[in-house]
Amino acid sequence: MAVKHLDYLKLKLKPLPGGAKDIDAEDMLADEEPIHPETEEVTQADVEKILKSKGQLDEFRLLMMKYDCALSEVRTKLDVLNKELSLRNKRNPFEAIKMRIKTPVSIYEKLSMKGVDMTVDNINENLSDIAGIRVICSFVDDIYMLANCLAQQDDIKVLQKKDYISSPKSSGYRSLHLIIEVPIFLTENKEYMKVEAQFRTIAMDFWASLEHKMKYKKDIENAEVITEDLKFSADLINQIDMRMQQIREKIDASDDLPGLHL
Repeated sequence: MAVKHLDYLKLKLKPLPGGAKDIDAEDMLADEEPIHPETEEVTQADVEKILKSKGQLDEFRLLMMKYDCALSEVRTKLDVLNKELSLRNKRNPFEAIKMRIKTPVSIYEKLSMKGVDMTVDNINENLSDIAGIRVICSFVDDIYMLANCLAQQDDIKVLQKKDYISSPKSSGYRSLHLIIEVPIFLTENKEYMKVEAQFRTIAMDFWASLEHKMKYKKDIENAEVITEDLKFSADLINQIDMRMQQIREKIDASDDLPGLHL
């Protein structure tokens, strides 16, 4: 999947619907009114204004560039693993990769929920999911195999692991999450950057995507019934995942027997 890399030296951010118009970062502090987050919707232009008032806009751009580079490093590692394992096992261990960096507004809102100011130091100290990569695998055992291969590389540091496959969330959500640190090599030094890596099967990703869209609907009637239906659907999807893996294991075993072909 092609990944669009952002030019953080020319950061021109698109405001959220209902917010300010597109504003060039260099023209931002002209005659703006003060922000009141408790009464006004904070836009990306507003977040830029906050950073510029602290003298940290350029530092923030540099930090986002580093996260973008960290995503590229992890993507490259996964692509190499995919090529090797595809050749060895005669099938791809993953179907797709999705990548994203949190928007300035999302970063601001998450820091606000934690009760801390929007500063570069607070971003580094309080957030571990600025850069995120999601690996969509074919089978459950591919998830653990890929995650282990990535974690065992000698320049990767695993900071946290959450296995929501063996221990699903109460909603039925299943996924394997890793918070890792990966080195990026700059002109004068090497830095370790945090990346959140999520591993899901196609079925898990299908459920999670629809559940994410539906849970933000407001004023839903029979919300408890819908929650139970989603949980039931997640359990059914898990059974399908397990059944598909069993079928693949039977096919693999048949291929290993001389003279027997399906």
